[in-house]
Amino acid sequence: MSFLVQLKILPRWIIATIDSFVLFTCALFGYLVRFNFELSEIEKNDILSGSFTFMIGGLLVMQNTRSHEGIVRHFGFRDGADVFKTVLFTFIMFFFLNFFHGEFLSDRFLLPNSVLIISSLSSLVMLVFYRLVVKELFIYLKAGLIQSEQKIGVIFGAGEAGIIAFEAINRDSKTRFNTVAFLDDDPKKEGKSIVGKRIYRGAEGLEELVEKMGVTDLIIAIRNLSVKRKNEIIDDCFRLNIAVSTVPPVDQWINSGLTAGAIREVKIEDLLSREPIILDNPRIQEDLQDKVILVTGASGSIGSELCRQIAHYNPKLLILLDIAESPLYDLENDFRQNFPDCQIKVVLGDIRNRSKMKDLFSSLKPQIVFHAAAYKHVPMMESFPEEAIHVNVIGTKVLADLSVLYQVEKFVLVSTDKAVKPTNVMGASKRAAEMYVHALNDYLEKNHKQNYTNFVTTRFGNVLASSGSVIPLFKKQIQNGGPVTVTHPEITRYFMTIPEACQLVLEAGIMGEGGGIYIFDMGEPVKILDLARRMIKLSGKISEEEIKIEFTGLREGEKLYEELLNDFETVKITHHPKIKIAQVLPSSYHKIEGQVDLFQEMIYKNSENELVAHLKTLVPEFISSSSRFGILDRLN
Repeated sequence: MSFLVQLKILPRWIIATIDSFVLFTCALFGYLVRFNFELSEIEKNDILSGSFTFMIGGLLVMQNTRSHEGIVRHFGFRDGADVFKTVLFTFIMFFFLNFFHGEFLSDRFLLPNSVLIISSLSSLVMLVFYRLVVKELFIYLKAGLIQSEQKIGVIFGAGEAGIIAFEAINRDSKTRFNTVAFLDDDPKKEGKSIVGKRIYRGAEGLEELVEKMGVTDLIIAIRNLSVKRKNEIIDDCFRLNIAVSTVPPVDQWINSGLTAGAIREVKIEDLLSREPIILDNPRIQEDLQDKVILVTGASGSIGSELCRQIAHYNPKLLILLDIAESPLYDLENDFRQNFPDCQIKVVLGDIRNRSKMKDLFSSLKPQIVFHAAAYKHVPMMESFPEEAIHVNVIGTKVLADLSVLYQVEKFVLVSTDKAVKPTNVMGASKRAAEMYVHALNDYLEKNHKQNYTNFVTTRFGNVLASSGSVIPLFKKQIQNGGPVTVTHPEITRYFMTIPEACQLVLEAGIMGEGGGIYIFDMGEPVKILDLARRMIKLSGKISEEEIKIEFTGLREGEKLYEELLNDFETVKITHHPKIKIAQVLPSSYHKIEGQVDLFQEMIYKNSENELVAHLKTLVPEFISSSSRFGILDRLN
């Protein structure tokens, strides 16, 4: 019977033929009931002719209501309404035909009214009933045909989203997911049924279903479920060795409809220990529309997503600047395909090259600059401090100075929480960049009352799935069978998703008036060891029994905990609860400019100790951790 499962749609003529047979049979039944099954009375009335007439009339009405065109195995309320209209209009048609026939043509009706009523009611019941039987037959066959590949599942959420997910699964002939029950936290729903499936409550119900029915999979289908509750559900699934999936956000399927293919496995991004940050500020549209916007580091994780989000605000020109050739080429192709109406200019270049950057500013005249270009890998920059200083400090100065020279309206520096009490060269170089643009903004504010560039700094922690994140590393290690390497069992980090980070950069960029460091509420820090364990379980492995976790020790410059504020910084609230402004101490622009310019003279002397020592002078809170540069702290 496997051909029934593979059979997608029955031809309309077959459904029309079955419906005709049902109408004819129900008309015969109507005659039999009307005459109490007495053969003598039945013989006096031409029941075959009457039944055939009722069938023909029903077929004519069916051509207008199109009730035979519905896909039977997807039969639903709207299809039932079409069947009802067919029967109703058939009844009305024959009722009036009976009236005219009896009054003007003959003393007999085409069909006795009693027969018409019985035939119509029985036809409605049988037309709906056989469709429901066929629908359930498909579900039954699909669920039981290939037991070895079958997933016995439950849906968490006995509401509208759960019912839609259930229907989406049943509509898909390829899925092997057999829904045996629903789960819900609402005590009022416990013990009741929807779509023929019983509703159980919470974790206790899940344990019972695992024992009784051998449940292997769970789909989370609840709108606006809190992250805390989602984590609890997923932890229960991990404990019971159940695979867990989730339906996409409502806005992704509300218009086009949810399909079984859209139901996806839970990702680590879904398990942040806080609610996702969602922004919708109409001022972003006002500030970015019809502007020439430059994004540096455009092909990076943050830069590329920033470009995509900016494209939605209809900029006059979007300049994509990066030194990485292949990723920039890929980004250009992505924009040509997905944002054909967005005017872009791709520039392959190095932010340290002042001459080239000057040509860019003079020819394209950007009005807003989002500076996301940076070297950010901590161990790598600890090995090559001259590169970190050259790109993150000198490169930032080049762009900032040119922004002032060419009267850029706003300059947004994308910084990092590693700039707070830095323990590594990368973090200290980003802190130096923060200090320079802040001092420059103060100088312009005091000496140029009008038309000066506003410098805004945004500071946030690690970004999930970015090229510098542990997530891609862990995924690769898990795919290779392990081990998963964690530097220290107690190491923690703040995390946010790439879209969240870019939303906040744009929000801070348009609300910032210059001089402040905008920090983002990233919730509670996440323990990297817990992150690794969850990723292993999400991959379907049974934790460390299949994938080992190894501790490798802190890397050069790495610290256990990250912070978002220095001790000398105070916080000011903003209009958005997720964004705060760090008020930093004023500093002398000329002093910092001189110190940064010294790097330019020292960069080619091949003395990394001298470079890092000068960086420690510029950023006095920079104390090296687990690094060969720690000796410089002892010498001071």
